[in-house]
Amino acid sequence: MSDLLTVTSIGEAPADFVRGAGSVVAEFAHLTQDSGNVSWLVDVGDRRLFVKTAGPDTPPPPGAAVPYFDHAGRVEVLRNAVVVARSCDHPALPRLLNVIESPGGPALVYEAADGELVGVRAAERPDPTSSYQRFAHLPSERLLGVFDVLVDLHTALAAVGWVAVDLYDGCLIVDHGTGSLKVVDLDGYRRGPSRNEMGRMFGSTRFMAPEEFELGAVIDERTTVFTLGRLVWHFATRLTESRSDFCGPAALAEVVQQAVQPSPEDRYAGVAPFAAAWRSARGR
Repeated sequence: MSDLLTVTSIGEAPADFVRGAGSVVAEFAHLTQDSGNVSWLVDVGDRRLFVKTAGPDTPPPPGAAVPYFDHAGRVEVLRNAVVVARSCDHPALPRLLNVIESPGGPALVYEAADGELVGVRAAERPDPTSSYQRFAHLPSERLLGVFDVLVDLHTALAAVGWVAVDLYDGCLIVDHGTGSLKVVDLDGYRRGPSRNEMGRMFGSTRFMAPEEFELGAVIDERTTVFTLGRLVWHFATRLTESRSDFCGPAALAEVVQQAVQPSPEDRYAGVAPFAAAWRSARGR
C-alpha cells in the first residue's frame, strides 16, 4: 500500500514526499492557485489520489496569484477541511483517505474525483468547448440531476451544522457523460451561523449573497440557500439569466427565484425547507 495512505507524519517538505510516493500526473502550484495552496494528482499503482497542502511558507514570487491567507491561515482552513470531510459521509464528497502531518502543515490525501471542473477562468468562459459551456448546455434532466445531488449534499451538510462559504462553479467536478458530481474545496465552510468579519468575503461575485459583502451581517443557512439558488439559476438558464431560458418546470423556477431573494428574510429559512420545495417541484 502507498505511503500516502499509511504514513501519518513526515519530517520533510510534503512536495518531496509526494513526488517520491507515486507518479505525479499534475501539480497545481501557488503560482496559479488563488488560495496559495499546492496540490497534486498522483498515480499510485492503479489508483489516483489528490493531495492538498498549504504550500510553502514563503512570500509568493512575482506574478503569482494573491493568496487568500498567509501560510498559517492556509493551514487552519485545511484543518477545517478535515473536520468537514469527517463530519459528513455523502457520495458527492471525495473521500478523505489520510492526513499526513509535516513541518509545513497537513497534507490531505483524497480519492481523485472523476470528471471535469466546471469553473474555468473568465477568459475561457465564452469558449463553447470549455467545461463551463458544455455543463451549461447539458440535456435538461442531466443538468438538473447534478443540482439534485448538490442540494442533497448541502442538506446533509446543513444537518450537521455547516454553512457554505466560497461555494462556486470551481467547486464542481462533473462527468458530463454520466452527470455524476463531486464537490471539492469546502475548506472555508463555517460551523453554524456567524458574522461577516471581512466585508467582501471570499467567493465568486456571480454566486455570493448580499450579506457576504456586508461587514457584520449574519452568515447562516439562508446564505447557503442563496448560493445554491444562484448556481442553479446561472446554469439552468443556459447562462442567460433569463427566466424564459430556464430549463426546468415553472414551479422549479419559482423555488429558485425565492432562494435568491436579496433579503435573507425573503428566502427559505434554511437548506432543509429549500430542499423540500426543490424536491416537490421536481416531483421527487
